Amino acid sequence: MPNFDCKKKRFSASTMCFSDMVQQDTLTLSKNSSSISSPKTDHDYNPILPGLPDDVAKYCLALVPRFNFPAMGGVSKCWRSFIKSKELITVRKLAGLLEEWLYILTIDDEGKGSHWEVIDHLGLKHHTLPPMPGPVKTGFGVVVLNGKLLVIAGYSVIDGTGSASPDVYQYDSCLDSWSKLGNMNVARYDFACAEVDGMIYAVGGYGENGVSLSCAEVYNPDSNKWTVIESIRRPRYKCFACGFAGKLYVLGGRSNFTIGNSRFVDVYTPESHTWCEMKNGCVMVTAHAVLDDKLFCIEWKNQRKLSTFNPKDNSWKMVPIPVTGSSSIGFRFGILDGKLLLFAVDAEPDYRTLLYDPKAAPGKEWQTSNIKPSGSCLCSVTIKA
Repeated sequence: MPNFDCKKKRFSASTMCFSDMVQQDTLTLSKNSSSISSPKTDHDYNPILPGLPDDVAKYCLALVPRFNFPAMGGVSKCWRSFIKSKELITVRKLAGLLEEWLYILTIDDEGKGSHWEVIDHLGLKHHTLPPMPGPVKTGFGVVVLNGKLLVIAGYSVIDGTGSASPDVYQYDSCLDSWSKLGNMNVARYDFACAEVDGMIYAVGGYGENGVSLSCAEVYNPDSNKWTVIESIRRPRYKCFACGFAGKLYVLGGRSNFTIGNSRFVDVYTPESHTWCEMKNGCVMVTAHAVLDDKLFCIEWKNQRKLSTFNPKDNSWKMVPIPVTGSSSIGFRFGILDGKLLLFAVDAEPDYRTLLYDPKAAPGKEWQTSNIKPSGSCLCSVTIKA
């Protein structure tokens, strides 16, 4: 069990320097979260761990390996409350214990459904997620926020009738459970969504009756509410979004006011609540991911090159993809340990996943990896918790 031994040594080392971490980080934690220490004057107060101050008790809980959190959440209400809070992520980050796991939405063997499966930083498969609540949907958005996976809106067919959905569901990666969040103001599907500075933005897409949308809204996790913001200049659908340096970028897809696919990039600045445009975007993107503050894309007509966008100078760079197997293989992206994984959409059983390391020496950026989902990859997200 090399994986267990490695983790055992890692957490033992962390425990040995526990007192030092408490002394060094208590002040930092107090600034980051006003709730790190619970009041002692309340008659109903129950300590997290009897005999220990709550800030020390929270450090103790945070030192436990992540895969134990679901069971720990059933011990008491205060344990569960801490494990599901943003505070847990803060404590584990300060202690240097964040674990990176890859969540892949995979098509089932018979192609009639899908499920989320989890791969850890060593490439070992952990488990599959409980089924997503609500009706089966397509065209939904997927975003990670505070160590949690959000599945947003989408299109569902119930009793033969299709409709756009405003529903939002959240998967807590530490408690291994789903819950429902506040509904969007506008039901939509095939839209762009991304996280920027702790807020979730949703832009464009299709609405009820397939009407293309230009409206946008933002989700605040503290209030669990969506708020309508300034619309983009034109309806836009089948697009995608990403966040860079406090701004929201909306790329790709189609627009009612362009011929074919749109190369316009809509950029939203939250501070000024304004949109602006760039004209050097990409079209018909089949896969995208953000790594090291750069955007990586694959376009439908150019499956053998990575299009890399650097928001610092709004420039694009093309990176050739090595030919492996059929030259017509399409890809989906995953990110693990600072590297880009290229999962083949249709591949032979012995196909090995391509791995791109942007920090490697020239000529050594490309490798192969044994990490791959059990079926075709629809999308993936990386969660650190």
